[in-house]
Amino acid sequence: MAEEAKWYVVSTYSGYENAVAAAIMKAAENRRMQDLIHEVSIPLEKVTEITEKGPKEVERKVFPGYVLVKMIMTDDSWHLVHAVRGATHFVGSDGKAVPLTDEEIIALGVERREVKVGYDIGDTVKVVDGPLSGFNGTVDELEINKNRVRVVVSVFGRETPVEVELDEVEVVSQ
Repeated sequence: MAEEAKWYVVSTYSGYENAVAAAIMKAAENRRMQDLIHEVSIPLEKVTEITEKGPKEVERKVFPGYVLVKMIMTDDSWHLVHAVRGATHFVGSDGKAVPLTDEEIIALGVERREVKVGYDIGDTVKVVDGPLSGFNGTVDELEINKNRVRVVVSVFGRETPVEVELDEVEVVSQ
């Protein structure tokens, strides 16, 4: 099959997210459909709860009542997911499952994309895009997961930190 797997949202009974995720993967394994059902994810976030014993970091579901399934949508894969106990339906319009867009996948943090940059903190770089295009500066801070880099540039003789996207700077040849 040449079709590419996409992420779909499956609605579940509240509190059944983990059971549904496990059941989907188990059913795919039992029916030898791992080529159609690739991955199941429950987006989680870390939050700090204040308890009597002090602050405690816990994981909480970002979307209670939903699981994300990376799959190739066929009649067989649709029926496999739909038949899982606790799964109610695919999220979409007119009864048709609609896959998540690349932007939604990145925003949810479902798939991690490894970003490699050719510079590090302390390196001299040139801003190649935006209002400060052409300015040289020193990398002060890197936030790869947020696609941001802070560069200290000299504007009118004054050191000024500016935040730009990772691809808006390039290393200055020494």
